[in-house]
Amino acid sequence: MFLKKVSQIDTHKKEQQFSNLIRSYRKQHVGKGPEKVQVSFKGNWAIAYMTGALSKVEQFYLGDKQNEVMLHYNRTEKIKQLYSDIKLDEMETLVGAKFVKLFTDIDLADDEVVSIFVFDKAIE
Repeated sequence: MFLKKVSQIDTHKKEQQFSNLIRSYRKQHVGKGPEKVQVSFKGNWAIAYMTGALSKVEQFYLGDKQNEVMLHYNRTEKIKQLYSDIKLDEMETLVGAKFVKLFTDIDLADDEVVSIFVFDKAIE
């Protein structure tokens, strides 16, 4: 029982560190990181739920429906490309596995993002 609790604490700590890395990467490469990031590990996935990812300028652009497609593309496809292009050494070291790919989507109206980071082996 004690070992299971220690393992849960270690997993929770890793999930928090993973959240911090996501925030840091996005802030560095996009200009604004999400205000809130919640990460859960499951198998070889790190599932991140984020809120407050849109900048004030992006929120302003959403006032015009014509900008929705561009913003959605930038916050999904360009983010996927970003994670493929940058070095993720810290993230891979933290979870002990190699990053494979990212699935992500955003609800622009509610400023909510769900991203699934896929790794080459179990990380939990």
